[in-house]
Amino acid sequence: MNPKILLAAVAATLITLSGCASHPTNAQIGTATGAVLGGVVGDAVFGGTLGTVGGAAAGAVIGNEIGKKR
Repeated sequence: MNPKILLAAVAATLITLSGCASHPTNAQIGTATGAVLGGVVGDAVFGGTLGTVGGAAAGAVIGNEIGKKR
């Protein structure tokens, strides 16, 4: 497994678990999930830091909007 992807997954997991002190809203869950998935897809498709960060940002926005509608 690519060390960058592994590091990103571990960081996302730690950030997600730190938010478990309270009950997250659907929009927050969607934002976190979208950011992780978007980051992985962005890195796989575009490669590099810019692809990962751009994918994570786009995924977070899309996940937030989907979570608001539920």
